[in-house]
Amino acid sequence: MAVVPSTIRGRYYDGTTADVRDVTVTPTPGEVILRDAATASLVARWPIVELGVLGDSEHEAVPLLVRRNEEARLAIEDAEQRRALARAVPEIASLGAHRPSTVGRLLQFGGGLAVAIALFWVALQSGSDLLAPMVPSGLQARLGEGAYAQLVGRRPLCEGKAGLRAVNQFAGRLAAEAGYDHPISVRVVKGGPINAFTLPGGIVILYSDLIDRAADGNELGGVIAHEIGHAVRYHPIKGIARQFGTEQILKAITGGYSEIGTLGSGGSLLLALRNGRAFEREADATGVSLLERLGLRADGMSRFFEELLKIEPHDPAAVAGIWSDHPPTAERVAATRRPPTGAPDFTDAEWQAIRTMCR
Repeated sequence: MAVVPSTIRGRYYDGTTADVRDVTVTPTPGEVILRDAATASLVARWPIVELGVLGDSEHEAVPLLVRRNEEARLAIEDAEQRRALARAVPEIASLGAHRPSTVGRLLQFGGGLAVAIALFWVALQSGSDLLAPMVPSGLQARLGEGAYAQLVGRRPLCEGKAGLRAVNQFAGRLAAEAGYDHPISVRVVKGGPINAFTLPGGIVILYSDLIDRAADGNELGGVIAHEIGHAVRYHPIKGIARQFGTEQILKAITGGYSEIGTLGSGGSLLLALRNGRAFEREADATGVSLLERLGLRADGMSRFFEELLKIEPHDPAAVAGIWSDHPPTAERVAATRRPPTGAPDFTDAEWQAIRTMCR
């Protein structure tokens, strides 16, 4: 048995009355003896095999020594004396554990939280990849229409029938080639910005300013092929699933009081539908591949990206670096560059109908 200080002092609670007695604590090979500090009279003899520690130094300032199946408690206030008793009686070693520093506890908590979030995020990523195609098409369509109402609202649409028929037939051919067996609906919104995006349920939004900016039908075909890449890879529904999961993480961290947003709010919906770099690269590659498989011109996508660089020579994605949710435009130009071979994406008549559908 280890050498212990001549006097270990504690406070003894018998568990049946409100009395508190100051006691001395003496460990022996088989038991711990408690005596009254003033009179040295015997208070209790606790066999070591029946001892236990209530709590721990990480969560309680003073862990309690107890005898199993009894209500009595012993509190040793002095940490050094607790450690001395724990050294003498290894069976109660946790009584003498050092209390972690505040910094240490924060680091421990932060590290554990980071690992938990990382594991949850990995599960969320892989889970959304597996489950997104299984979401019923009706639910996807309802989500898409709800998002459309929030993001587009009452903005006027272009209604030229021949032009709409051309872009929808083209998009449908690409989706069918990818094995996507849900409807595709291309809607053209009058005005700007020079942009296009895809919503759940195969809803593709084009702005007429983008059509006006395209030099020919092959550039527009490249843009539509990119958006169909998002649709057939289920990027919109995956984004919503990941955003919803992220909000659950935030609520868990904040004890359920996070009001950063819900899927019903426009800001959170935009976050959910923003495509990260991986999604953008995958949509680029998928779109080009579908065009090539159909024997169509696939050079329009890179040429349209080059047009964007003319508009914004200081590419925002390149300037933002790792904080951008899009790859640098120059990288996308290089990745999607193809020779000008294959059939035109649209006939001359179709391209003329598309150009005038908003008039």
